[in-house]
Amino acid sequence: MNERVIRGLYAVTPDEFDTALLAARVKAAVAGGARLLQYRNKGAPLSLRLEQARTLVPICRHSGVPLIVNDHPDVALEVGADGVHLGRDDGDVAAARIRLPGKLLGVSCYDEIARAISAERDGADYVAFGRFFPSVTKPGYIKASLDLVAEAKRCVHVPIVAIGGITLEHTPSLIAAGVDAVAVISALFASADVRESARAFAALFEKGRK
Repeated sequence: MNERVIRGLYAVTPDEFDTALLAARVKAAVAGGARLLQYRNKGAPLSLRLEQARTLVPICRHSGVPLIVNDHPDVALEVGADGVHLGRDDGDVAAARIRLPGKLLGVSCYDEIARAISAERDGADYVAFGRFFPSVTKPGYIKASLDLVAEAKRCVHVPIVAIGGITLEHTPSLIAAGVDAVAVISALFASADVRESARAFAALFEKGRK
């Protein structure tokens, strides 16, 4: 099932403190073809995270798009989200798997194949590598290579997500390398027309299937 769910455009929200504006942009993204939505707001206090995540739940449910919460299993459980995404400092993957039975669990693996193998063993439903390109959101992160994707495909059997500076221009090379989804923040949510940008990303995956 997860191979079908984790495919295509994986929209990741920017650090937006205006909940109404965030909701409008998310509606546009899922209307345009985003297949997953990750709620991410690194600078928000817990109260705002809960407010925003609760606001996004019905939007995603209406569109049949899984809502993944970044970093915070407690928030995911509190609002009834569809899963959680964990970075290096966000807790133990195996423990999160136990706390979130039946939920989607993603793990950031940066450029580390060993971390991906461990994450899969501990119950991750997908692994994410990156950054692949210069990124405003993750300017100092380790750069991953396209060759890493091919190696990861040989070593793990869960879907692979690419993140970090991804644009429409970059996406075909990532699809060709074998990624199952691209996680996009700025190239989607900072665009003049979020819905049309989402459609353009989604179309690249449809083209890649042919």
